[in-house]
Amino acid sequence: MTARPDLPHPNRTLPAGVVTLADHEQHAQGLLDDATWAYLFGAAADELTFARNLDAWRHIELLPRVLRPLAGGHTHVQLLGRTLPHPILVAPMAYQRLAHPDGENATALAAAALGAGLVFSTQASAPLDDIAKAFLPEPGRGPLWFQLYAQPDRGFTQELVRRAESAGYEALVLTVDAPVQGARDGERRAHFRLPDGVSAVNLAGLRSPPRVLQAGQSAVFDDLLTHAPTWDDIAWLRSITRLPVLLKGILHPDDARQAIGCGAAGVIVSNHGGRTLDTAVTTAAALPRIAQAVQGDVPLLVDGGIRRGTDVLKAMGLGASAVLVGRPVLHGLANAGATGVAHVLRLLRDELEIAMALTGCRTLADAPAALAQGDAPPRR
Repeated sequence: MTARPDLPHPNRTLPAGVVTLADHEQHAQGLLDDATWAYLFGAAADELTFARNLDAWRHIELLPRVLRPLAGGHTHVQLLGRTLPHPILVAPMAYQRLAHPDGENATALAAAALGAGLVFSTQASAPLDDIAKAFLPEPGRGPLWFQLYAQPDRGFTQELVRRAESAGYEALVLTVDAPVQGARDGERRAHFRLPDGVSAVNLAGLRSPPRVLQAGQSAVFDDLLTHAPTWDDIAWLRSITRLPVLLKGILHPDDARQAIGCGAAGVIVSNHGGRTLDTAVTTAAALPRIAQAVQGDVPLLVDGGIRRGTDVLKAMGLGASAVLVGRPVLHGLANAGATGVAHVLRLLRDELEIAMALTGCRTLADAPAALAQGDAPPRR
């Protein structure tokens, strides 16, 4: 069971009194059972990185400016050769039908209508072709990217890439920060299992490699990591696709430099929302260091803890080209399907515009000057 049976799950409307992303979270928690909540919204170990992601953005101060001429301003950004109406994209998230029966289809429709980019997960509970058909026809849509987990079977990975290309996806986002799953204690305590009817449909037919462990060997180092991708796989992936490849899960400046050296078309600063390595550096702290390393050579995106339009402005001021938003989208989805997702995205954009107006930013190129600490990296 994924929702309380006394609630009309498929036909929810936006709940009264939900006016912030925090309201969405509070309301959604009352709709989903404990095991589903633990899987969708839990994090690794003591969940310190998850909490610190939020706090890091909150502790960055903005510096208001007054009486500046702001008429005609906008939130437009350039990303991989396209002009987007705003810098907000939906992060890749698995099994969205756990939150609402319409799952990824509802998220895609809302994102397309709100001009938000969509990064579609390899572990989605909807076919990648169906999502492309729902998303791509919207004239004001943002970019449609396919998030990829490199599979042990290169032939299967190549077929996934071919399917994404044929369906019209415009870039590949290779997740590089999860060669093993984090220690998700809450998920284990809740004994989460996928319910019948929810699965990673785009991975149908994938066979797990045989496990041949000898006594005394490590299940991590002698099994799982023997199939984990390395930098050599980036070159291979680029050789089999015409799409730009972005790397998601970069926190170290040297990794960002190496990503560019391997031909990555973009870097996504991410700690997997705190779901892999607990006590990892926050994305707000890592972002300016990586911006300094990248020096504007490729687009730089960030996720993790974005809950307000002010957070979006801060991220842009610290060197991001755009942001990705994850958990709040699922909160909105659980609350009201596509309507809930659209409300979350609209709130973020409205709050971003308000923050820009109150800090004297006519465009997002002015965002570094909105930061009170004055140590934002130079923008190009």
